[in-house]
Amino acid sequence: MKKILVPCDFSKPAINAFRLALDIAQQSKGTVHLLNVIELPVMHDTLLMPVLNFEQQLLNELKEKSIGEFEKLITKYNTNQVKIERAVEFGAVSQMIMDHAENESIDMIVMGSHGASGIREFFIGSNAEKVVRNATIPVLITKGNTKASITDIVFPNTLELENQEDLVMKVKALQNFFNAKLHILWINTPLNFTSDTITMERLKTFAKRFMLKDYEVHVFNHPDEEEGIIRFTQMIKGDLIAMATHGRKGIGHLMNGSLAEDVVNHTDRLIWTYKLKREEVEA
Repeated sequence: MKKILVPCDFSKPAINAFRLALDIAQQSKGTVHLLNVIELPVMHDTLLMPVLNFEQQLLNELKEKSIGEFEKLITKYNTNQVKIERAVEFGAVSQMIMDHAENESIDMIVMGSHGASGIREFFIGSNAEKVVRNATIPVLITKGNTKASITDIVFPNTLELENQEDLVMKVKALQNFFNAKLHILWINTPLNFTSDTITMERLKTFAKRFMLKDYEVHVFNHPDEEEGIIRFTQMIKGDLIAMATHGRKGIGHLMNGSLAEDVVNHTDRLIWTYKLKREEVEA
């Protein structure tokens, strides 16, 4: 967590993400990269191409305004003198975030989110949800947390022993960084019901296979998997939910959705996501 990207539109959720990133970077002795993305309007006579022929002076003024807002944030919140990098980009928000992360070799993206609900969630989703779906590096979403005081991490899992090596290694590193207890969780729903005795043995086998430490295993019965994860986390007063996302797109996303994205939209806890590699998704 040496290089942390914070997409910032200067809203309250973005400021919360910045403060959280500062806290993490102070612990890791890392750098926070602030990024403001300014979306260009779309021409009325075409929905395909953004207006690219703005007066350069106007673009410069918008950029200078963002840099000025950055300085206000840094002056107010960076009391521990964490190293800060600043950037302003023009384009589609979620794509520019991911491009910047790749270009700067970012380790983790920290984003604030209002969440999304109803028709907006179904057809559009939030920028945070889009980044969670497509980013190839870990994404940490906050709805209000500004301190990295994490003692309990909930890790919902499918309990597959194969094709999870990369994900589990990332979760172990996360647990080690925060010195937290890991709660390996299986949600028992009517559609995937298995007796608790069998599931507990599978949970223990999973933990042993990946040589996990300082952990507990849990079976939680609930009619709905997403709601079960959220309820369990509330019940044990967990601080963070760590989940894989499959990064589905197009009709696959529309039909199947993503459990991680749903939890991002509806939980009030910190949520850390990591996109499974294509071969892991297909396995």
